Amino acid sequence: MAKRFDYFEALENQADFAVKEAELLLEFVENFNFHDYPDWIAQMHTLENAADSQIHTIYTHLATEFITPIDREDILLTAQRLDDIVDSIEDILIQMHMYDVTALPEPAIKLVKLIMDATLALKRALEQFKSFKKSSNQVRSAIVEVNDVEEKADRLYFRTMHSLYREYKDDPLYVMIWSNLYAQMEAAVDNCEVVADNLDMIILKNS
Repeated sequence: MAKRFDYFEALENQADFAVKEAELLLEFVENFNFHDYPDWIAQMHTLENAADSQIHTIYTHLATEFITPIDREDILLTAQRLDDIVDSIEDILIQMHMYDVTALPEPAIKLVKLIMDATLALKRALEQFKSFKKSSNQVRSAIVEVNDVEEKADRLYFRTMHSLYREYKDDPLYVMIWSNLYAQMEAAVDNCEVVADNLDMIILKNS
């Protein structure tokens, strides 16, 4: 008898791709050298392709298997939202290269660190998700952690945008570039919260 496909493990693997992308992005910004964009983008794209392969595997099994451990719509939505995280992190690096960013302000590094924190907390939630009927408190604790990181990112984003428009109002190109990049960074954290909230909804539905 063939081994049943493990959807929980597949979702956890997707979360792991998000963590790895966040690690790459953080390493890049902490050791920033604008000459290195092509190498880092190539590494990021390799991870994004692997994540795409994982989600396609999930789609294939959902299309062919009758029985799933939770509603197939919930599995599909969680997989799609996890893919959004991976894509949004890769987009940050691509946009930085596209805008020809040659120096990083400190708030950018802080926001990337919060992306790292959010993906790690989400990974912890998904590590426990398989057993959520027995250990929902552990999953919810990690979900709360994701929510806390998102609130920190929101506060930092507001302060950073306020300073950006106040201090660089005579440099509209700089304001445009960093408005877009800060928004993309904050969105990556928001995407983690979307998945965490989705997990919380699934737990409530199946309680």
